[in-house]
Amino acid sequence: MSPRSARLARLSRSVTFSASHRLHSKSLSDEENLKVFGKCNNPNGHGHNYKVIVTVRGEIDPVSGMVMNLTELKEYMQEAIMEPLDHKNLDKDVPYFSEVVSTTENIAVFIWDSLQQLLPKGILYKVEVHETEQNVVVYKGEETIVK
Repeated sequence: MSPRSARLARLSRSVTFSASHRLHSKSLSDEENLKVFGKCNNPNGHGHNYKVIVTVRGEIDPVSGMVMNLTELKEYMQEAIMEPLDHKNLDKDVPYFSEVVSTTENIAVFIWDSLQQLLPKGILYKVEVHETEQNVVVYKGEETIVK
């Protein structure tokens, strides 16, 4: 049997959480907020059942046959996603969103940054946040687009 070259694979795990929020930017007037965010700017907020899919990428370990132990990934996702976000008012209960509009894009960035602090360096590949069945944000850690 000849030695095999390393094989890369992507491993994904999903969780769901429920949270409320209000789309509102402190940089805009009340009228501008209503125009930009519509009914999502409701002063009393609204809620979603979010689905998050986290994908890691790496070499398949020749001994374990895994990219990463799923139990560890589950624990990291519990700490980075479920504990800070599940059954929370994002704008009031999560300090990050006191200054950042709680759009699905920014939720994906929050989750990415939180997971980056926990996962082995370089393994996080993608965070998908499904706000609804029709609205999905994919974030891969990019910071800016060069213009």
